[in-house]
Amino acid sequence: MQKNRLFSTRTLTALAMICTLAFILAAFARVPLFAGPPTLRYDPKDIVITIGGFMFGSLAAAVVSVVVALIQMVTVSATGPWGALMNIITSCAFCCTAAFIYKKNRSIKGAVIGLVTAVVVATIAAMMWNLLVVPLFLGRPREQVWPMLIPVFLPFNLINNIINAAFTMVLYKYVKTALQKARLMPPVEQTEKTGKVNLGIVIISLFIIAYMVLWVLVWQGRI
Repeated sequence: MQKNRLFSTRTLTALAMICTLAFILAAFARVPLFAGPPTLRYDPKDIVITIGGFMFGSLAAAVVSVVVALIQMVTVSATGPWGALMNIITSCAFCCTAAFIYKKNRSIKGAVIGLVTAVVVATIAAMMWNLLVVPLFLGRPREQVWPMLIPVFLPFNLINNIINAAFTMVLYKYVKTALQKARLMPPVEQTEKTGKVNLGIVIISLFIIAYMVLWVLVWQGRI
């Protein structure tokens, strides 16, 4: 059922819009979190991809992750195939995990569980692949990368994923409503518990974002 839905005209149109927005964010909204390898920049594209996964399923999230990573590779990325591979792995680990769990329980609780699980899974995946891939495109021996895992790669990936999870909780309902009004997805999904935006979840998510930004500014020595 998910595959048939994925290839409908309006779904493909919506996914094309999601790909475009994700690429724009990846190309122009990446910012350094703290001192470290030049590739360690906060990347907000997973927010958009995860929202797409919530609406259209984990397969859609995987497809968008691959497409955006490949476009990045041939346009704005300086890390080549290895960077594309890392982008695909980390985006799929985060977005597909969250979308898969949310599909089983389409509610605020399901979204929270999915996103928290996604933060853990994506952080672990990124740590493992940082150790394997980073030496290849940075030209450093693995012995130099290993000591960077805990003080550099762990906080970077954890903060990156937490911010993306919080923004997803804030924006999902609004993006979904906009696509429904544009008739790019069904107005009501039978398997989903509908309702207004949960103000408490929005406030908590915004607090988490503010706390993470404050923590980064302290880490950078700006405050």
